[in-house]
Amino acid sequence: MNLPPLIQSFVLHFGEMGSRWGINRTVGQIYALLFVADRPLNADDLVDALGLSRGGVSMGLKELQSWNLVQLRHLPDDRRDHFVTPDDVWVIMRTLVEERKKREIDPTMTVLRELMLQTPHDAAEAHAQGRMSAMHDQIELLTAWYADVQRLETERLVQLLSLGSRIVKALEFKDRLFAVPGGKRESGS
Repeated sequence: MNLPPLIQSFVLHFGEMGSRWGINRTVGQIYALLFVADRPLNADDLVDALGLSRGGVSMGLKELQSWNLVQLRHLPDDRRDHFVTPDDVWVIMRTLVEERKKREIDPTMTVLRELMLQTPHDAAEAHAQGRMSAMHDQIELLTAWYADVQRLETERLVQLLSLGSRIVKALEFKDRLFAVPGGKRESGS
């Protein structure tokens, strides 16, 4: 690898983490270098900097494009394709979450819905369907919450995430505020 030590450490770490995130090391390294690069890079730049094969870089770039994590840039007087990552880390995070949802959550929800529509043939299948229903409901709740959060402006999202455990205190305050003597809640809460 032909990179300054700080950048090389980041790129190597991202390559190692890539395998834990479901991408290969090469894709992780390519993304990391594009992320920290101070200019758009082309495939030859990536081959030279990372010591990877041209074919590996090409396949890695295609995978990153399929995830919408890199953008194609054309430079004046240069016919080669250059690549960059979005400047805004929140755009990157939102893209990652959306792509993972499309690839992992949505297909799971489709299968759960199909299985829950089937008529169980015995007690074991009925029990399994009940468990699947609980899983479906939980994922449905989380995806509805995700849809709400995805619509938030970045500034609001940062505020929400910055609340941390204070959100629990706000919910406890709301519970006390709407509690009525005798343990009953007022309607509309």
